[in-house]
Amino acid sequence: MRVDDGCLVVDVPGRHPIRLPLTGEERAAGLVLYRLPRESGVVYGITVRDTAGRVVLDSPGARHRHLVEEFAEDTGLTFEYRGYATEFEGRADLENRAPRWHTTEHAGLPVRGDHSPGKVALRLRPYDEVSGEIRPREGALEGTPCPATALSWDGPTLVAKDPAAGRSLRLAPASLYHYRYERRVIVSGKEERRSLTGLAVLDADGLVLADLPGDWPVHEVAVFAAGRKLPVHDALKTSSKGVRAALSRRAPGWTRLAGLEVPRMSRAKKAVAAGAGVAGLFVMAYVVTAGGWLAWRGVSALGGMMLDLLDAKWLAVFFAPLVVVFKPARQAWHTWRTRRGAALGPPGGPYLSVRGGTTLRVRLGPRMVPDDMEIGPESRCVGGLMTYRHERLSGLFVMDGVGRPVRHLPGPWPAEEAHRFATRYGLGFEARTLGREEYLDLTARARDAVP
Repeated sequence: MRVDDGCLVVDVPGRHPIRLPLTGEERAAGLVLYRLPRESGVVYGITVRDTAGRVVLDSPGARHRHLVEEFAEDTGLTFEYRGYATEFEGRADLENRAPRWHTTEHAGLPVRGDHSPGKVALRLRPYDEVSGEIRPREGALEGTPCPATALSWDGPTLVAKDPAAGRSLRLAPASLYHYRYERRVIVSGKEERRSLTGLAVLDADGLVLADLPGDWPVHEVAVFAAGRKLPVHDALKTSSKGVRAALSRRAPGWTRLAGLEVPRMSRAKKAVAAGAGVAGLFVMAYVVTAGGWLAWRGVSALGGMMLDLLDAKWLAVFFAPLVVVFKPARQAWHTWRTRRGAALGPPGGPYLSVRGGTTLRVRLGPRMVPDDMEIGPESRCVGGLMTYRHERLSGLFVMDGVGRPVRHLPGPWPAEEAHRFATRYGLGFEARTLGREEYLDLTARARDAVP
C-alpha cells in the first residue's frame, strides 16, 4: 500500500493495482484495524474507509498496529482500532460498503505490514518470516509485575524463555490459547473480581503444553502466530468457567513459565526474622499491657511504613508477631483435620471441606473467595470424588450426583486421604488410572476447574 499521484495504491499479487483516490467526496479518508470474533476463530484485518465511513477496501490478515498507525499518520489518514464484541456487530459494520469496494481476500492473506520511514508505503504481503520476540506488556493481574517471559521461533519450533527461572523450552505447538478469566478475591474485607490473562501453548488434542501468564498484546500474538500459520484460539471473552476448564487440561510434561523471580530469604535473614518475631511478641505484650491495643496498632503501622522505606519488608514479622504462632498452629490444625478426613488438600489451597454436612466448600487459596456446592444425588449437586493418574499427571474430579465431572482440580491428591474424606461425608469415591481417550473426555466435560 503506497501513495502515488494523489491515490492510495494497493499492489495485489496477480492482479492489477487497486487505486483509491485521496481527493473528492469518495476519497480514502481513514484506516480501521479490526478484530472480528467468529465461531471458527478470530479474523483480523484492515479496512480503508471513505469520508462517510463506508468500506472501500477490506484486507483480512493480522498486522502490527504501530505500523498501520505510522502509515496513517504519514499519509494524513485517520486511524482507528475496532475490536468488535460479536460477529453480528462486526459484520454489520464491515458490510457498510461503498458502491465500488475492493477486497484482497482472494489474493492470499496479507498478514504483515512493513513500513519504511524513508518512503511512505505499507507493503502488504504474505507473512513468510518472523524475526524477533514477543513479550507480555503487563502482569497477569492488574498491578502485578510484568513477566520476563518471551516467545520466538527457531524454524518450526517455538522457543519459550523464562530468564527469571533460567529456563528455556522448545515446543511443537498445534495452536495458541489467548485467555482471560475472573478470580474473586477478598480485599480489605470486600469481595472484588480480578481478571487474570495469559497465553497457553496447546498440542493437537487441545492439551496445555505450557502456560505463560501475562498480558500479551493481541495483535502481536496474531502476527506472531500467522507467521507459522498457527491458529490462535481467542478466549479473551469466553466464560471464566470455560477458560479455567481448558487451562486445567494439562499435557504430560506440562509446565508454567511465570517469568517472575521468587523471593528467597537467606539463612541469616530467616534467623533474624525468627528472632524478630519472638522479640515482637514480648514488645507487643508490654505495649498492650501498658497502653492498650490501639497503642500497639499505632506502633505497628509506623513500623510498617519504616520497613517500606528501608526495603526490609521481611522484618515485618516484628510488628505482626502473632504470625509466628498462628501460622504453624493453623498448619498443624489443618494436618490434624486432614488425617481425620475433615479436610482434603494442602492448607494453602486448593482444599476441600464440608459445611453443615450439606455443602462442599472448595477453598482456592489465600484471600480468594471459596466456592460452595450442595451435596446430593441430583445432577446439580455433588455426589462423589474421583482421583486419577494419567501418565505423569494426577488430579481430582468432583463428580455430580449422576457421575459427571463438575470440577477438575489437577495436582497431587493422595487417594487414601480422598477416600477417607469421601467416606466421612457420605460421598462416592473412585481411584482410576486413565487412558488417553478417557482423560481427554473427562477433562473436556468438566464444567469448571482450578488451573
